[in-house]
Amino acid sequence: MSAGQTTVLTETAAAATGVDGAKEDRHFVTALARGLAVLACFGPGRTSLANHDIAEACGLPRSTVSRLTYTLTKLGYLQHMPELGRYRLGTATIALSSAALGGLDVRAIARPALQAVAEAANASVGLGVRDRLSMRYVDCQRGPAAISLNLDTGSRISLARSAMGRAYVAICPERERQGIYEDLKALDPVAWPALRTGLDRAVAEHREIGCCTSFGEWQETVCAIAVGFHPGGGLPPMSVNCGAPTVITDARFLMEVARPKLIDAVRSLDGVMGA
Repeated sequence: MSAGQTTVLTETAAAATGVDGAKEDRHFVTALARGLAVLACFGPGRTSLANHDIAEACGLPRSTVSRLTYTLTKLGYLQHMPELGRYRLGTATIALSSAALGGLDVRAIARPALQAVAEAANASVGLGVRDRLSMRYVDCQRGPAAISLNLDTGSRISLARSAMGRAYVAICPERERQGIYEDLKALDPVAWPALRTGLDRAVAEHREIGCCTSFGEWQETVCAIAVGFHPGGGLPPMSVNCGAPTVITDARFLMEVARPKLIDAVRSLDGVMGA
């Protein structure tokens, strides 16, 4: 399992046990959060899971997971494969994802600009939104390089360590940013000081040079930059990254060649849905 997958599963466990629950929010429904955390376990490289896999990822007892997977299967959100003793996402999740993505008209507007940057930088360019303590890809365009990042629509990456996540933090409302900081600190108090330093640096970077960076901090072999923006039209903040394996590109190329192109592309998307 890669470092990125481990981070995502750690964040899934936090969602299941309820980092927000620690805030003693009487409106927070822990059972619902756990059920959604079970669904969040599935993704690229994790298309089918057994109860014990889910229990480990969510940090929950197997008996609890068994009840959750049974309920989600009855509702069509999971499909049980009895011959394997495993589960996969059910057809009910397709309706949810289709409805969610269908409401993001900004994807169609952004796609030509993202593709132009991907080709010019010979890299992967992704459009992402926040998903708790992760970033979720809602679109991805690739350059002509034979080797590219193994990420696509629906993929999740770390909010705190990735350029995409840092760009989101840099432009989100101050109140939301403080909430993110509190959740990250509660999730891993030991790692928090280093994460805080990286996020504070990212906020300054976005203001001073127009983008955030992550050179080997999300994954050692990946270099990326990202720019955040406000699409308007009632949509939440979003961010666009540009990155590639280090065998394809390096920090200097991204900063000197890709950065101005990425900034110009994202600038054209700022407020586009409210226009």
